[in-house]
Amino acid sequence: MSYVALYRKFRPDNFEEVKGQDHIVTTLKNQIKANRIGHAYLFTGTRGTGKTSVAKILAKAVNCEHPVDGSPCGECPLCRAIAGNASMNVIEMDAASNNGVDSIREIVNDVSFSPAEGKYKVYIIDEVHMLSAGAFNALLKTLEEPPSYVIFILATTEVHKIPITILSRCQRYDFRRITIDTIAERMRTLMEKEQVQIEDKALRYVAKMADGSMRDGLSLLDRCIAFHLGQELTYDKVLDVLGAVDTEVFGRLFGCMLQGDVQGCISILEEIVMQGRELTQFIGDLTWYLRNLMLAKATDNIEEVLDVSTENLARLKEEADMADLDTIMRYIRIFSELSEQLRYASQKRILTEMTLIKICRPAMETTQDALLDRVRQIEDRLESGVFVSAEHSSAGDGISVPAPRPKPELPAAVPEDVKRIVEKWASVVGSTDNPMKMYLKSARLSLGEGNRLLIVLEEGLASDYFMKHEEKKEELETLLAEFAGGKVEVDFQAVKGPEEFQASYVDLSKIILTEIEEES
Repeated sequence: MSYVALYRKFRPDNFEEVKGQDHIVTTLKNQIKANRIGHAYLFTGTRGTGKTSVAKILAKAVNCEHPVDGSPCGECPLCRAIAGNASMNVIEMDAASNNGVDSIREIVNDVSFSPAEGKYKVYIIDEVHMLSAGAFNALLKTLEEPPSYVIFILATTEVHKIPITILSRCQRYDFRRITIDTIAERMRTLMEKEQVQIEDKALRYVAKMADGSMRDGLSLLDRCIAFHLGQELTYDKVLDVLGAVDTEVFGRLFGCMLQGDVQGCISILEEIVMQGRELTQFIGDLTWYLRNLMLAKATDNIEEVLDVSTENLARLKEEADMADLDTIMRYIRIFSELSEQLRYASQKRILTEMTLIKICRPAMETTQDALLDRVRQIEDRLESGVFVSAEHSSAGDGISVPAPRPKPELPAAVPEDVKRIVEKWASVVGSTDNPMKMYLKSARLSLGEGNRLLIVLEEGLASDYFMKHEEKKEELETLLAEFAGGKVEVDFQAVKGPEEFQASYVDLSKIILTEIEEES
């Protein structure tokens, strides 16, 4: 006989074997015991949480000849026929591949025939959100008033795609994500049946990777068992198979990021890549690690929030004390953005390296949390006795604090063509079209090298408009030549604001216009 995957081999046969969905199981059992069975059910929730399994158990329970406390006995002919997919009373349909009107019309026509055996005909429509609009319309009337012997069970992972007219005719049951403890306990029981030895730490890691899905957890466990067939499954072996990284690496990387150690960060990334780890998963796990640090920093009773061992919890608290909350949240923001970018990136390693450099050098960002991180790094340097030179510093992380730019002195004689441009600047700006006019209105005039006219623009759209588009610069120079009566050479410079301009440049407009007023 061919091998059967764990999630199929150990699919629940009765309500008692369904784990993590007690709120649903109890309700359905009570309905069956009280004979208050609905005509249409909607099971919704994330993948692998038991929607289809519960649907099949419900189909057996309503037809079972000897139900036990609302659960199917599993021994009667009807229970065995349904379990073996040999019953004419239970019709399963996958709406992902049968989403047209014709498929639903077959069901509508079939509904008029009563069950050959048992009490109910049960229609289980999986991935029901995939049905077309026409198929939903064809199902609508039958779903509202089906014969007394018909039960519809609709299952979906995307309930928001189902028309409200369908939703209002069903009893809705939301399947929750299954906790790590529940998944780990279930897998431990199954491993005892399979006679597979596995460390508790490895089991919990697989349960965590399942992300609330029992089926995903069993599939991951299947992979690990197949790779290390006949051997005990240790934590390191599970990490090796799943391409994951030990949390100790995250602690080392976090320390390097806090110190602004670019070389250290890149070396750790090199180590991860050479081990064959998948970068998308690595960044996802790193973000989760930072999330745990954030909670450890922000919450007093962290034991109630985090699902980690006592040893890891102590290390988390120790590492969380190394940084302030703003810094940790900045790291989470940057790595969350990176996770989105990695989905479609062809050069994942380069993108990750760029992000690590940006983390280590907050001066590359202008966001508030980046500025706070820059202040933190400077304070750390001062506390440790590493002082930043006024001229230039690249201590450790490459933080650079340039000395203030000396303000140039006005030459004895400003070129006549430059003077004419400054005097007629309002007319120059008025003769242009938007967006050039808008950018020039906020520009400042000064002198550049060789006493050329220097137009100082605000950093961003204004500076990019002229400094990245040669044709715009040439267009402006042609216009200035008309006003000056000859060719005018122009330079451009970008500043972050008026304060930087006043500190580093001579404002020709004020000086020349003042001289004109004094002469008059």
